[in-house]
Amino acid sequence: MINIAIIEDEAAATEKLIGYLGELSEKCGEEFHTVTFENPLLFLAGYKPNYDLVLMDIELPGIDGMKASRKLRELDKDVALIFVTNMSQYAVEGYQVDAWDYIVKPVLYYDFALKLERAIERIKSRRDCRIQISVDDATKVISTRDLLFVEVANHSLIYHTTQGDFRSTGTLKSIEKKLPAEFAKCNNCYLVNLRYVTGFKGYTVTVGEHELQISHPKRKEFIRALNNYLGEMSS
Repeated sequence: MINIAIIEDEAAATEKLIGYLGELSEKCGEEFHTVTFENPLLFLAGYKPNYDLVLMDIELPGIDGMKASRKLRELDKDVALIFVTNMSQYAVEGYQVDAWDYIVKPVLYYDFALKLERAIERIKSRRDCRIQISVDDATKVISTRDLLFVEVANHSLIYHTTQGDFRSTGTLKSIEKKLPAEFAKCNNCYLVNLRYVTGFKGYTVTVGEHELQISHPKRKEFIRALNNYLGEMSS
């Protein structure tokens, strides 16, 4: 599943992109989940880093696509960004917001498919690992990209994900070995995906919509891990 946001104020242009995505899905067997926005301010309001790819027009109401992209990068340094525009002169400026590519209007399917296939391969290649957990006598596969944090409670592990919560067995120490480096303990009960940290104050860290306690022994180490992660994302 590739999660895509389309920010485009022209309905006809939006429908064309959705149609092209449908054709591409049939061609490559990839499933796309698409959300559309006519106004970039609506897209940025309450933004959560759940998208793999953003298709952004330049000429938009409220603020233009370049300004919206700069604000987007303040919220999410990782999401793939492609401009879809008739203003090709902004291609060079797009590097300032780490845009992967741009597609010139009027959009032709061949050019669209070529660049989207390339983007999809890059998205897949950099995606986090997947882990298997036992849930209700069945095996569930979770992408660590969708995992906000792991909680230990009453001798069980609770996996808090963007798709909901799942309870399984095991120890925090055992699952920590399977997770990538961007996960860090804020105390002995929580293993946090630093990607979803939106702020911290004192001994509280905000992860998505959750506020978790940072223990005194873990605080220095956790903040160091968070700063290192943010430094890597901005480099």
